[in-house]
Amino acid sequence: MSEWWTYRLSDFLMFSPATYWRLVERYNGDVWPMHVLTIAAGAMLLWWAAARRPAAGRAAAAVLAAAWLWVAWAFHWQRYATVNWAAPCFAAAFALQAVLLAAAAVIGPKGHAGGAGDRTRAAGLALAAAGLLLYPLLAPATDRPWAQAEVFGVMPEPTALATLGFLLATRWPRRGWLAVIPALSLAVGLATASLLGP
Repeated sequence: MSEWWTYRLSDFLMFSPATYWRLVERYNGDVWPMHVLTIAAGAMLLWWAAARRPAAGRAAAAVLAAAWLWVAWAFHWQRYATVNWAAPCFAAAFALQAVLLAAAAVIGPKGHAGGAGDRTRAAGLALAAAGLLLYPLLAPATDRPWAQAEVFGVMPEPTALATLGFLLATRWPRRGWLAVIPALSLAVGLATASLLGP
């Protein structure tokens, strides 16, 4: 039996890239046209945050909570679990993030949506825009069909990226704690993407 230190990250991948992208394509087909709704909701939040609307922080937390709960159930629990034994753990983490964001929506941010410093706020808006508008473009950029595009509120990584952006663009109390699960989700997604290849 091999020693644990001889394992590589690729040894833990339990599915082929073709299997994963077929799963994403079928999932996108099953939930369409939810993508339009989630992108529209995200774009509205982005506009509110950019315009420093007082309600932007609470609205963002409420919408993000719903998005995290949806991805926990519809993607991780219902679909990804069929090819990855760790997916139920991911679903639990996403559900926990949804609860934390829902609590943040009730508590509210410190001050208004523009309460973060100008540079921090600008970086947050850029990250949120990347998660909402640029992440889906990775599919055609990597020669995958649009049916395999990863969209905010539907797939984990764009949802996590936009969440980090909205957290930076607003003044949430203890926002560092709210950023832990999204950051871990992005790390897992990046590791998986590196194994799946272009």
